[in-house]
Formats: sequence, structure tokens, C-alpha cells
Amino acid sequence: MKIFVRCGRLFTGNEDEAQKDAVLVYDGGGQIVYAGAEAGAPKRGKGDRAIDHSGQFVMPGLIDVHTHLAYGNAKSEEDIDLYSPLEFRALRGMFFAQKVLASGYTAICSPGDAGQISLSIRDAINAGLFDGPRVMAAGPYLTTHQGLTDWYPTWIGAPETSIGKLVTTVAEAVEEIRRQVKNGVDCVKIAMDGIQRRPDGELIAAFTQEETDIMTREIHRQGKKAVAHAVGREATLYSARAGIDLIFHAFHIDDECIAAMLKSGSVLCPTLTQPKNVIEFTQPHEPAAQRGRPDATLRRYQTGCKNLKKAVKAGIPFLTGTDSGFAVTPYGEWHARELELFVDDLGFSPAAALRAATEVNARFMCGGDRIGVLEAGRLADFTAWDGSPLKDIGILQDRRRLRAVYLAGREMKIEDRPYDPRRVTDFALSNWTDLYTQARVAELRGRRRPLQAAE
Repeated sequence: MKIFVRCGRLFTGNEDEAQKDAVLVYDGGGQIVYAGAEAGAPKRGKGDRAIDHSGQFVMPGLIDVHTHLAYGNAKSEEDIDLYSPLEFRALRGMFFAQKVLASGYTAICSPGDAGQISLSIRDAINAGLFDGPRVMAAGPYLTTHQGLTDWYPTWIGAPETSIGKLVTTVAEAVEEIRRQVKNGVDCVKIAMDGIQRRPDGELIAAFTQEETDIMTREIHRQGKKAVAHAVGREATLYSARAGIDLIFHAFHIDDECIAAMLKSGSVLCPTLTQPKNVIEFTQPHEPAAQRGRPDATLRRYQTGCKNLKKAVKAGIPFLTGTDSGFAVTPYGEWHARELELFVDDLGFSPAAALRAATEVNARFMCGGDRIGVLEAGRLADFTAWDGSPLKDIGILQDRRRLRAVYLAGREMKIEDRPYDPRRVTDFALSNWTDLYTQARVAELRGRRRPLQAAE
């Protein structure tokens, strides 16, 4: 049996234009046998089935290479690491993975999560126990002192339930890589920088070039892909020189970094959505605003876009990912905003942004040669939309426009179930966000306590 899908517009991911009055044909196993003009399609047989999307824009399922399934829409690092057991986080992560799928994202990379949460979600989906997107999974970040995820004081250390694994020697790092490979990871993430800065403000790489080379070489020797969190110039340069496959952020990339990336073949995922949401969504009363985080993030974002445009011009491949899993980037809500930011802030055309989120992202993913493009031999992972994102990239954020999501040719119908975040994520033991001195209470009440005359 074959399934014939009539498409009002068909965007395959292989070209910048969408074909009019096209047809997509796939077999009972969900493998595409034809994608193109209706006139050239195979003949429909008696037992074949037809699906009518002749009024919609049909395109490959979208891919997000930066979604953390273990985070649970966290409001703090403690939310991520401490206040719920790994088992609960895995069940919660499956629930949120389905929300990602329901938003039109048929594949994600979860690059760095506590324990084996993402691996377990991936395996449960692959085993057919649950419907969900295709998942490329990592274990905890490899970090060291002054690296991202080593954010607790030294007298506490790195909890076993943390998203980061603290390594203090190269030997420890290599052993952790081997342990994660044994557990079945698809990729290994290295926290290449964090918050430590030189007096001039430049971020310091958490690992030396030699250490980065050794870790990357071992990851590749084990047949896995290496990814890195690298915001600063030094971390980006070391990552590129080492041949890390995917570099996240790189806001302080310069010509030397670009040259190293072109030489090694490293690709870049700037992850614009999370900082943009921090800038626009943080409310004045929140601790992040009181610490000046939105203003600092805005300055970094503006610098980053200026530098990243040079990398775009140089021909560095750009992938789309959002850092979904935080309170400012909840699952299933903002994934497609990354495409809009590629257009608005990096100068991509809508077609180039669409291809970044499909065909280009697929090249990085495990089994990527079978997804990301609608062509013969690949899997029928596709979505149908009211309206063309080639004309308005923003429609991909409007769930009312999403008519259907298919995974290997099977329509995914995920119930939109509401949930109470206070029973899902908000477990931190912070009861007050203010200090209630007499002066502060008087200020809040709008008056001062009258002075009593001494008797």
C-alpha cells in the first residue's frame, strides 16, 4: 500500500522554492517513494490511500538541535539539578517531548542532561512505548572548575543529580567520555566556558587547547559527535581547532575562530531564542531583572549578532536551536522563533532559515540522512500548515496554523494537556524574594510608622 499526499505547496528542503500542486508518496513503512509534481507521480493503485493537504503548505518536520528534556521549564539551576529525582525528570521529559512534537518538531537533539534522562526518553520512543520526536541524546556536560554547570560552591561540589559532571584531570574526562559512550549517548557535550573573566572582560576557556584536543579526539575515536557550550572567543577558538562538531553560541567569534571552523568543518548553533526571550520577557520584579541580567544579555546579544553575521558571510553552516527547557523557553512554545530571529537579526532569507531548521540540521543528527528533506528514500516526517512560511516565517509560531504532524507517515495526534508548574518544576525552597526590614515594609505600605513621643 502507498499513501498519496496532495499538497497545495510542497517545500522539500532541497531547494528555496515550494512546488505548486505537488504530491508526496510514501509506502506502508513510512519511506518516501516520490516527492514532486503531481504529473510525474506513480499511478495510484486500488489499495492505495489518499490524504488531502491541497489547501496547505507541506514541508519537512522541523528540527531543534538545542532542547534540554531534563530541565522541566526551570526557573533556576536548583530547579534543574536538585529538587526532583531523576526518575520523575524522565517521566516529565517524556511529557514535554510530546509537546515539542505537537508544535511541528519531529526531531531534536538534547545536548546535555542529568543522568540518563534523555537516553531513556529516546529509547522509550524508539521502542514504541510512547509517541514522541526523534531524539539525539547526550549525558551530563563535561565541566571543570569555572565551567558552565559547576555553579555550586566548592564546599558542596557537583551533585550526582546535576546536569554537569565535574572532571578535574584529562584522565577523568576521558574516563567520563567512555562511561557515557557505554551508556549509549549519541553525542558528548563539553562546557568550554562559563563565567570566569579576565580583567578586560574576556571569558576564559574552562579547558586548555591540549585538554580540548584530547577530549574531542576520544569522543570521535568512540564514534560519537562532540558538542560544546562556547560563548567566549577563546572557548570558540579552542573548540574549532579541536574539530568539535557543533559549537553553541559563539557570540564572541572573530576572524581567527571563523578560519579555524572553516578548516576543521565545525558548524555553529547560535541559540538566539533564549537570550532574546530573557531580554523581552523578564519582568522588573524578578531577581534576574534586579541583577541587571536583561541589560547585560542585550549587550551580549547585540555584540553576538554583529559577530555572527561575519560567520554567515564566510559560509559557516548555521543550525537552529533554542535552549528550550527554561521558564523563558518552555517546551513547544518558542522553537520556531529561532527561524524568525535568523531572518530578522542575522539576515537569512525565510527559505534559508527553513533549510537551516530542516536539511542543514539533519546533517548533524544521528540518522540525519533519512530525515530533514522530503525526497525518495527518506522518512515521511512532515508537517502541513495554513499559509506559507516563505512569505511569513512567523506563522510557524502560530499553532492554529499547524494542521498536521506526521512521523514516518503516521499522523501524530498529541493531546494538549495543561499542567500545574508548581507540581512539575517549581520545587525550589525560596519562600520570599525580599528582605522585610521596617524601612522596606513602610515603603511597601506607602507610609512610614509615626514616631511616638517618649513618655
